[in-house]
Amino acid sequence: MAHQGVSTDNSNVEPVTQRPVASLTRLQRRLLLAAAAVSSSCGLAVELLLGTLASYLVGNQALSFGVAVGGFLAAMGIGSYLSQFIASKSPPWLQQRQLLVAFLQVELLMAPLTALLPLALFALFVVNGFLWLGLFLVTILLGILAGLEVPLLTRVLELEEGVREALAGVLALDYVGALLGSLLFPVLLLPLIGLFPAAFVLGALPAFMVFAIGQQFPRLRRWGYLGLSLGVILTLSAPVAIPISNRLENTLYQAPVITRIQSPYQRIVLTRRGQDLRLFLDGDLQLSTLDEYRYHEALVHPAMSASQNRRRVLVMGAGDGMALREVLKWQDVEQVVLIELDAEVVKLAQSHPQLVRLNEGALTDPRVEVINADAFVTAPALNDTFDVIIADFPDPDREVLAKLYAEGFYQRLLPRLAENGVFVTQASSPFFAPDVLSCIVATLSDVGLSTHPYVVDVPSFGPWGFVLASRQSIQADRLTLSVSTRYLTEPILHHLFELPGDVQLGNVEVNRLSHPVIVRYQSDPRWTAY
Repeated sequence: MAHQGVSTDNSNVEPVTQRPVASLTRLQRRLLLAAAAVSSSCGLAVELLLGTLASYLVGNQALSFGVAVGGFLAAMGIGSYLSQFIASKSPPWLQQRQLLVAFLQVELLMAPLTALLPLALFALFVVNGFLWLGLFLVTILLGILAGLEVPLLTRVLELEEGVREALAGVLALDYVGALLGSLLFPVLLLPLIGLFPAAFVLGALPAFMVFAIGQQFPRLRRWGYLGLSLGVILTLSAPVAIPISNRLENTLYQAPVITRIQSPYQRIVLTRRGQDLRLFLDGDLQLSTLDEYRYHEALVHPAMSASQNRRRVLVMGAGDGMALREVLKWQDVEQVVLIELDAEVVKLAQSHPQLVRLNEGALTDPRVEVINADAFVTAPALNDTFDVIIADFPDPDREVLAKLYAEGFYQRLLPRLAENGVFVTQASSPFFAPDVLSCIVATLSDVGLSTHPYVVDVPSFGPWGFVLASRQSIQADRLTLSVSTRYLTEPILHHLFELPGDVQLGNVEVNRLSHPVIVRYQSDPRWTAY
């Protein structure tokens, strides 16, 4: 018997599984699309950061970025696959909240990991740990989390809009974010605040995005406040990363670090112990004040002696001013053009008292014109011809540097060399990388120049190679030295091109832009004994 006043008709009660999906406001939808852009931007910036860090630590740029970017993208694929199992059996109205919560959790996990894992990799390198394994694991972990982001956001939007509209919106903002991230890290973060503070800033961005989403979705507000707290902590902690990384970096050098500069191109470090000031670029020793004169005298004076005229000189690289100092000793020099890619190196050499004293103020000499540009592009485009061209580039251990030793570059540079002019380039260590010297000789010979390799002992580097080249053969016994030097003498000049018995010019390929074999030659296993 039915009770009076109590209805037993349940026809108007909506089943739980048929509740409608909560409609997104226009602001909420735009916020989720913005989150896709921020996630993509941070993800790409993190890839570049990890590749830059590994390249700085181990020097192999191609492999470093290959592991960082390739591993990250592969891991994103894993993350995308795993995203299908999140909230897969829930009714649509519940899926929306579950997917949003999952996205916020991913962002909150990405934030501290992005900030701290690069520092952890640096510490792993300092203690001689397995850096490549560490880099691989870091890229896999961050890549999987990044791979979850876009699918989760797409599924939230498609509950209301459909798959086509959701994918179009999310992917459009995802690609825009990738562009912003590819510019944000190298153009702003790296040169302005440095590698490790940049990691903290990149970690803070997704945390602040969580806060913004929490403000627009009332049921997610507590997650938003957690994101705000984490974002503030990471932002305030960014400056702390500097002394921590500095202390770790100090252990990489045998003397106290007195200057650190992160330029858009490289890490510049000065160390000093007693009278020995040393300049490092990306961890590689460039000069020691105890013996740099040996290197720079050997680089400059054989070419200056061999040239019939020395009025115009082109110097490529050598932003520290030491090679300029030697060039300017020759009284008949009227004009010197220096092309140096990194303006920060030149600024340091112009302002650091000990460097200025060492280079004798050569960079401010009125005969010197400094051009901060890529010599590969700029030098062949100059209008003048030069009696002497000096190439003091870093060792060709990366493809981006190999082009400066390539047949294509030498061929384009040849019109800038006067008919009786002389070209000289440093040529790495003939002991640790013997095929590099041979490769440069073969490449210069391939463009029609007469080549004259020679080796000089520089205590900081060991035996070091150079290659002199000109259109005419050079008679070493006729060279004269009319300037004051500390190491080089005329008798040494006369026997300079007599190579040691253990330096043999081998059977090597020409280094070409399309096939930079010199990178392989520079990576000789002998370096492990250095």
